[in-house]
Amino acid sequence: MRRILLLLLLFFLIIGSGVGLWYLSYLTTRAPGEGDVVLLIPKGSGVRSIGRLLATSGLLEDDARYLALVYLSGARSRLKAGEYSIPRGLTPPEILDLLVQGKTLRHYITVPEGVTAEQIAAIFAKDGWVEQERFLSLVTDLSFIRQFGIKAPHLEGYLFPETYALVRNETSEEAIIRNMVGRFQQVWHSLEVPARTALNQHQLLTLASVVEKEAAVAAERPLIARVFYNRLDRKMRLQSDPTVSYGVRDFNGKLTRADLRRPTPYNTYVIPALPPGPICSPGRASLEAVLHPVESDALYFVSKNDGTHVFSTNLTDHNRAVQLYQRGL
Repeated sequence: MRRILLLLLLFFLIIGSGVGLWYLSYLTTRAPGEGDVVLLIPKGSGVRSIGRLLATSGLLEDDARYLALVYLSGARSRLKAGEYSIPRGLTPPEILDLLVQGKTLRHYITVPEGVTAEQIAAIFAKDGWVEQERFLSLVTDLSFIRQFGIKAPHLEGYLFPETYALVRNETSEEAIIRNMVGRFQQVWHSLEVPARTALNQHQLLTLASVVEKEAAVAAERPLIARVFYNRLDRKMRLQSDPTVSYGVRDFNGKLTRADLRRPTPYNTYVIPALPPGPICSPGRASLEAVLHPVESDALYFVSKNDGTHVFSTNLTDHNRAVQLYQRGL
């Protein structure tokens, strides 16, 4: 009987040692290959489904040792869903540690200055971050807009142009818009707004959007803003082409004489005032330009076709500049 017990003990020791070595080899085996594996773990994924995803990606073996590691390490309820960039060469414990810490992959999406809400929706929809129609419906949803304390019929101009970090499974149309409007409000409150100004915030933002579209050289923004202020003071029409094109449905990139004569709320060749709202999302520099324009008597400007403009105080000089730079005479 003693001999039998010793044999059984030896047998179990051998089996236990084998299992231990088998499990230890699992813990220390690194995923083969080089580079990173981008892995998306959907919300609600269980331990087994996560194991299958990791195995399919060639990061670890999905067998009993995986389940043992998850349970013994206490990671069963701590594995987080999301998109991960997992380097090859990690061991299974190191991979699980990434999932427990939730070190998800961040994507950086840049919204340039001077784009419209429709263009912004297209930027985010391109890689599947938003549903374009849903995004645009929220931009004009009055109940949603009022949550920001904004008394405008549209969030055009209030979506601040910047680079945003997005995480898969953690974003939505509402979240992106809230982030962009919140960033605009943060920037606005950081600016030095003159105590006395004839324009309210919405009008200042509208004027800044026009400056953004007209200015190609940053240094000219304060002077372009001054030209528009001078024209508004004299009740002159702004005569800004970008406002006209904004009001043209399905604009093809080229304004016609008919477009300049067409009476729309945004046609500043027709209306003797600012358009009813912004025509794009202006950046900080354009906001600062309308808050602090330079002193000048200029009433006109015309492009020199190199990004800069010629500024004039009277129509005679302006017409001469137009002949020189726009008509080649």
